Amino acid sequence: MTQQSIATSDKLDGAVLKVAGVVVLGAIMSILDVTVVSVALPTFQREFDATYAEVAWTMTAYTLALATVIPLSGWAADRFGTKRLYMVALALFTIGSVLCATADTIGQLIGYRVLQGLGGGMLMPIGMTIMTRAAGPNRIGRLMAVLGIPMLLGPIGGPILGGWLIDTASWHWIFLINLPIGAIALVYAALALPKDAPEPSESFDFVGMLMLSPGLALFLYGVSTLPEAGTFTDPEVWAPMLVGGLLVVAFVLYSFKPRHPLLDLRLFANRNLTIASVTMFVFIIAFMGAGILFPSYFLLVRGESTLAAGLLIAPQGIGAMMTMPVAGMLADRVPVGRTVPFALVLIAAGYFTFTQLDADTSYWLLCGSLFVMGLGMGGTMMPIMTSALKTLNAHEVARGSTLVNILQQIGGSVGAAVMSVILTNELNGSRPIPGVTDPSGEPVTEAGLATAVQQQPELAQQFPVDPSLIDRGLDFAAGAFANTFWIGFALVLATFIPAVFLPRRREPSHLLDGQQGEQEKVPVLLH
Repeated sequence: MTQQSIATSDKLDGAVLKVAGVVVLGAIMSILDVTVVSVALPTFQREFDATYAEVAWTMTAYTLALATVIPLSGWAADRFGTKRLYMVALALFTIGSVLCATADTIGQLIGYRVLQGLGGGMLMPIGMTIMTRAAGPNRIGRLMAVLGIPMLLGPIGGPILGGWLIDTASWHWIFLINLPIGAIALVYAALALPKDAPEPSESFDFVGMLMLSPGLALFLYGVSTLPEAGTFTDPEVWAPMLVGGLLVVAFVLYSFKPRHPLLDLRLFANRNLTIASVTMFVFIIAFMGAGILFPSYFLLVRGESTLAAGLLIAPQGIGAMMTMPVAGMLADRVPVGRTVPFALVLIAAGYFTFTQLDADTSYWLLCGSLFVMGLGMGGTMMPIMTSALKTLNAHEVARGSTLVNILQQIGGSVGAAVMSVILTNELNGSRPIPGVTDPSGEPVTEAGLATAVQQQPELAQQFPVDPSLIDRGLDFAAGAFANTFWIGFALVLATFIPAVFLPRRREPSHLLDGQQGEQEKVPVLLH
C-alpha cells in the first residue's frame, strides 16, 4: 500500500473532493442562513409582536457574533487543529439552529442567534484553511471555485428557500433544516477530514483579543444601525463606530509587538495578499450592496412575492456556476491579473443596466443583465482569493484566511448598510400626499404608498387615491433604485484600480513551505 500526498498532486482526486464536500456543506449552512433569516423578518414581527428594530437584532446579533469569533479562528486553528475546530463550529451552529426553532420570545431568538454566529463565524475561515492546505499549490484555484459556489449562490438561494419554507411550513423550518445538514456534515467531517497536527506552543494574544474582537463588534454594530437611523450623525451610529474604530486602530499599532499576534498584519508584507485583499474589499461592498437592491426592486416596485423575486435573480447564480469552474482551472494556470479584469468588465456591463431602471423595465433585459453579471462574478471572487492565499506558506494559511474573512465581513456589512441608507434617503425625497398620514402621524409619500400597495393591495382601499398617483410613486421609486445603483456601479469601476495591480505573471507557490519533513501535517490519501 502506498501513500500519496494529496497536496502535491495536480489531479482533483477523490480524497480532495471529499474534503471539499465537507467545507461546502458548512459554507452552505452558514451563508444561506443569513439570507434565509432576512426573508423571515416580517414573519418574526407578527409571530413575536415585535417592532422591526427588535427583529432586526436577529440579524445584528449574528453579525456581531461573527465579528467576535473570526479573529480567534486563525490562532485556534493552529492551536487545536482545523478538523477539531471545524467540527466544534459545525456542532455550535447546528445546536444554535435547533434552539432558534424553539424560541418563544424575540429575546430568546436573538440569544440563540449569537450561539449560531459563534459557530458560523468559524466555518468559513477554517473551511478556507482546510481547502487551501488540502489543495496544495497546483489546484487551489479549482478547489476555491468549489467553495465559491455557496458564497455566490447564498444571496440568491436564501430568499427562494426561505420564502418556500415559510409559505409551505412555518418559520421554524428555516432553522430546523440545518439539523439534518449539520448532522450529515459532522459525520462527514469525522470521516473525510485529515488528522489534526496542532501546534500547542503558540501563546494566545489576550491583549489583542480585548482590542480587536470588541472593536470589530462595536464598529459593525454602528454600521448595522445605520439603515434604521438613516444618517451617520445619529449617536447610535457614530459613537460605536468611533469607539470600535479606535480599538481596531489601537490593535493595529499593537499587533506588530508580540511574536504571535491575534491577527498577523505582517502578512500584508506579501504584495499578492495585500492587492488581492484590497480588490476583494471594494468588490464585496458593491456585491453585497447590490445583493440587497436586486430583490428589493422586484418586491417594492414590481410587486413580486419573495419566492418570485428570488427566482428572478437566479440567472445571476446560473451565470456564476457556468464560469466558476473555468475560472478555477485558469487560476491554477494563468495569473489572475490576466483574467479578473475581463470578468470585472462583464460585471460592469450587467450592472449598468440597473442604473437605467424604470417601473416597467423588461424582465428579459434585467434577467439577461443578471446572467452577464453572474458570468463575471464567477470569474472574480474565488480567483482573487486564490491569489491572496496561494503565495502564503502552510503555517500562514490559517492567519491569511482569517484576514480575508474579516475584510469580507466588514465590506459586506458596509455595502449593505450604505446602499440601504442611500436608497431610503432617495425614497424619502418623494412628494408627500396632502392630508394622508401613517398610524404614527408621519406624512405618507407617493413612493411610500405605491410600494406599500405593491406588497399589500388592500391598502388601496384604505387610501383611495388617484391611480395616476400610484403610477407616479412607482416611477419615483424606480428612479430611486436607479440612482442607488449608480453608486454600486461606481464601486465596481473602482475595483478596476486595485485589480490592475494583481499579479500578471506566474509566481512560485509557498503552500508546501515549512512542511518538509513533517508529512503528518499534509493531508494524505491511502491507495
